[in-house]
Amino acid sequence: MDITTVVTFAGNACYVALALVALWGAFCSILVWRRIAQLRFHNEKEQNDFLNKFEEQLATKDFESVNQFCESDPRAVPQLAALAVANRSLGYAKVRSLLVDRFQRDVLAELEYRLSWVYTMTKSAPMLGLYGTVLGMMGAFGKLGASEKITPMQLASDISLALITTALGLTIAIPLILCTNSINVRIRKLEELVGYGVARIMESFKQIFGA
Repeated sequence: MDITTVVTFAGNACYVALALVALWGAFCSILVWRRIAQLRFHNEKEQNDFLNKFEEQLATKDFESVNQFCESDPRAVPQLAALAVANRSLGYAKVRSLLVDRFQRDVLAELEYRLSWVYTMTKSAPMLGLYGTVLGMMGAFGKLGASEKITPMQLASDISLALITTALGLTIAIPLILCTNSINVRIRKLEELVGYGVARIMESFKQIFGA
C-alpha cells in the first residue's frame, strides 16, 4: 500500500470524524441549553412571584399543599423548596446545607458533565484539522519524492485536504467556543437566581421554625 492510498483513506476518515465532532458538539450544546432553560426562571421577577406564593402557603403550615405546589414546577428553586419542606424536621442549618449540596451535586454537576463534552469537541475539531493538514503534506511530499516530474494538478488533492480540514476544524471550533461562553453566562445567572432563591426559602423557614 503506497502513501497516496494511505493518505486518501485517512483523509476521508478525517472528514467523517470532523462531521461527527460537529454533530455531537452541536447536540450536546443544545442539550445543555435546553436543560438550563428547564431549570431556571426567565427573570428575577418571575422567581419572586413564585417565592411570594411559596411564603404565603408556608405561613399556613399546610406542608402537604406546599409540597404539591413546589413539586409541580420542575425548575431548580421550586424543587429545592420542596426538598426543604420534606426535610423541615432536620433544622435550619442542616436543611440549608442539604439544599446547597443537592444543587451542587444534582444540578451543577449534571450541567458540567454535559458541558465537558462540548469542551472536548471544541478542542478535538482543530486537532483533527491539524491532522488533516499533516496528512495532506505527507501525501504531497510523498508524490514529490516518488517522481521527478510532478505537475501542480497531481498535488492539488493533497493540498486541498490540508487546507479544507484545517478550515473545517476552525469552522467547527469557533461557534462551539462562542456557544460554551454563552452557556457559561447562563449557568452563572442560574447560580445567582438559585442562590437568591435559597436565601429567601431559608429566611422563610427561620421565621416559621426558628434557627
